Amino acid sequence: MQSTVTPTHCPYCALQCGMNLTPAPDGTVEVSERADFPVNRGALCGKGRTAAAVLAPEVRLTSPLVRDEGGTLVPASWDEALDRIAAGLERTRAQYGPDALGVFGGGGLTNEKAYTLGKFARVVLGTSQIDYNGRFCMSSAAAAGIKAFGLDRGLPFPLEDIPKSGCVILVGSNLAETMPPSLRFFTELRENGGTLIVIDPRRTKTAEQADLHLAPRPGTDLALALGLLHLVIAEGRVDEEYVRQRTAGWEDARAAAMAHWPEYVERITGVSVPQLRETVRLFCEPESAMVLTARGPEQQSKGTDTVGAWINLCLATGRAGRPLSGYGCLTGQGNGQGGREHGQKADQLPGYRKLDDPAARAHVAEVWGVDPDSLPGPGRSAYELLDALGTDIRSLLLMASNPVVSAPRAAHVEERIRSLDFLAVCDVVLSETAELADVVLPVTQWAEETGTTTNLEGRVLLRRRAITPPDGIRSDLEVLHELAARLGVEKGFPTDPEEVFEELRRASAGGAADYSGITYRRLAEEDGVFWPCPAAVETADVSEEALDDEEAPAVHPGTPRLFLDRFATPDGRARFVPVSYRAIAEEPDDEYPVLLTTGRVVAQYQSGAQTRRVAELNAAAPGPFVELHPRLAARLGAAEGDPVAVVSRRGRAVAPARITDAIRPDTVFMPFHWPGEGRANTLTNPALDPTSRMPEFKACAVRLETVET
Repeated sequence: MQSTVTPTHCPYCALQCGMNLTPAPDGTVEVSERADFPVNRGALCGKGRTAAAVLAPEVRLTSPLVRDEGGTLVPASWDEALDRIAAGLERTRAQYGPDALGVFGGGGLTNEKAYTLGKFARVVLGTSQIDYNGRFCMSSAAAAGIKAFGLDRGLPFPLEDIPKSGCVILVGSNLAETMPPSLRFFTELRENGGTLIVIDPRRTKTAEQADLHLAPRPGTDLALALGLLHLVIAEGRVDEEYVRQRTAGWEDARAAAMAHWPEYVERITGVSVPQLRETVRLFCEPESAMVLTARGPEQQSKGTDTVGAWINLCLATGRAGRPLSGYGCLTGQGNGQGGREHGQKADQLPGYRKLDDPAARAHVAEVWGVDPDSLPGPGRSAYELLDALGTDIRSLLLMASNPVVSAPRAAHVEERIRSLDFLAVCDVVLSETAELADVVLPVTQWAEETGTTTNLEGRVLLRRRAITPPDGIRSDLEVLHELAARLGVEKGFPTDPEEVFEELRRASAGGAADYSGITYRRLAEEDGVFWPCPAAVETADVSEEALDDEEAPAVHPGTPRLFLDRFATPDGRARFVPVSYRAIAEEPDDEYPVLLTTGRVVAQYQSGAQTRRVAELNAAAPGPFVELHPRLAARLGAAEGDPVAVVSRRGRAVAPARITDAIRPDTVFMPFHWPGEGRANTLTNPALDPTSRMPEFKACAVRLETVET
């Protein structure tokens, strides 16, 4: 084992915090602070500090598993496991056609693996049926950003700009628990005299840091944003010159907003008119301001329109494409940004190209050495793909995802997975989904492989291999290489990540997410490079000092701040998109009178497949709970810690009561990290946003029942 210190990045959230790894003589790995990385400046949350615990052989998969005749998963050789997968996929394709094969990826895969998985699906399998769990992350924000700005990148500016702004509205994010190292930027914002406004139905740890906390009814963020824009117009706070010079479509958006007068919005949201007016004042008075959204407003069946309304607020007040201002999305998963840019998403090709664009197909096909006509068209979105398992889709290859816990209407999704003819899973642990597989392959983890990720700022980073994986472990790239060969494609699937990245650079060149000017060497020497970063350099992209320096390399510097000169639309103008309020897909009624919303806790991550295997994290967050207001608990007759059943039209979950006045009396909250009877996603509604195909995780109607013990 190596004994040197390796600078790298955390495997969890989209901050991709910098850290150092040092192998110890006893085989363990020490995680230490890396103060030089600007995103976290050395700070690590509990998940980051304990990330190396999952590297231990006793908590992970170390051998391929195959299901024997008795239905039990048993160890097998790599050749046997790979042969079984190839045979299962080929059998399905021969009997039902290529679109009977599904591929489901994950937002934790590196750019190299996400790129190769998309290529494998389309070139080797010939299937259109590929999507990934990042669809459940920020697809609504992506769709709204593309409509308004012509480009989707989580944050159009670095995190370091946040403390310098005058006001930040944080919508539906509890970053004090979901990405704790980022909280310092908002603390510094207030220390510098700026204002933090938090919008959340719960008084979270983040909301407690705010100058103003608005607690709207879940699912009403769209009405709230429209009400604020109405007041901006009524109070004469529109930046008319900016709107005239840098935008289009204002009159229709203005008319739509004016239908949402403050008293009407108060009735819908529960946010008082004085609070609405104070929000407008705090947002409009400084020279600069930002709106940042997260899963709260995005994971709705109207998430695209909701984000669009917040973008309209920024555009009307001149708060986009200007220094220290703008709209941004706080990406959740570690590589949620890069994961969708390079081909895992049902409708996209590398470089954020559209799969139905003939020019995009021709460019990528040339890089891949295939006929453009051989590439399949767009496929199903994530939930629709999962819903089709066992019927239209008969076999599934799944990497780095655990939909049995993380998908909406999870009991139904579990049933669909069980109905497959064949399931193969690649993972580092035996997740609840892997337990249902016909073949499970153990793959390398973050510290055991080199690869790139793209964090929430659009900063491309290099994760470095720090240790050698245990015997019996292979990388996802090796898996795809071996499967491609077994399915008749001998070339085009290298196992070296840098070789893959070099091909990715060519495939992304000229696309919206252009990585062609980024190299492993640059990433190793810099604190990451912001895309777009084309290989060809325009004079305007290089400083005068560099132009005067004859020895200065002709490299693009990357783009930390987007839209300062023009937006990524054909005419350079941002687009207002007129939107109007509509209710959530499933409003409370007499049978289901309460709203459920879901989210995360600080000590667990996503479906918990990895963090639930870390003793320190389990001690801090041992299991699910139901958070409810004292008045609701009194009506139910529930005391602190009593088991409470939460019932929706899709199922029933049971967890201990946690009684607090930090939540609205008409709302209950459950974290979604656990399987079993406390699985929150048994309850959630798969109603989809018509544009982003995002399910409505954040609001559904439920009733509460006491449970006899």
